[in-house]
Amino acid sequence: MNGKKVILLIAIILFIDQAIKFYIKLNYFIGEEHALIGSWARLHFVENEGMAWGLKFGGDFGKIILTLFRLAAVVWGSFLIKGFIEKKHHNGFIVCAALIYAGAVGNLIDSLFYGVLFEQSVPFTSQVAVLFPKGGGYASFLHGKVVDMFYFPIIRDAHFPNWFPIWGGSEFEFFRPVFNFADAAISSGVIALFVFQGKFFGETASNDNDAPPNPTS
Repeated sequence: MNGKKVILLIAIILFIDQAIKFYIKLNYFIGEEHALIGSWARLHFVENEGMAWGLKFGGDFGKIILTLFRLAAVVWGSFLIKGFIEKKHHNGFIVCAALIYAGAVGNLIDSLFYGVLFEQSVPFTSQVAVLFPKGGGYASFLHGKVVDMFYFPIIRDAHFPNWFPIWGGSEFEFFRPVFNFADAAISSGVIALFVFQGKFFGETASNDNDAPPNPTS
């Protein structure tokens, strides 16, 4: 797979991710939820201030550190993908790397710019955010919140049996996390790497073993 195709794939993922986030941010208030398919596939607008699963890291200073870490990881990833292409790794492996990279960039864009671009979203009201508000955004550069919206509560309003260790009798829901398209790209890339690692790396090793002998040896 050549570099142009990889860049195109990354660009498509970023466009879809940001288009969905802009739509949600400009049309939904925080906490607003609408069904997509039945009761188990929903759009539910939340904002993530920190790491995955809504975890936070050390207040405002921690937010800056986390965003800069993401930025450094994306820069490092750029060189990694370039090397994968130059070394002609398996196309499937490069696609997986591109999915993970694009997802990371998508969420990084939120952290870098959304605080500057958007007005604050107000929970559980009819007020939605405004793009380029006159009074400025809801936060400074590096302090943006990641927009999440996909919610798939396939099993809800259930409880663990009383005999279940630790969580016995407590509420159970599957699948609880709310995520975005960038998260889905990252997860898809990681899962595919685990599932097809034998094909991705075994083929490379096989190709190396099948190489013709060096006539000078």
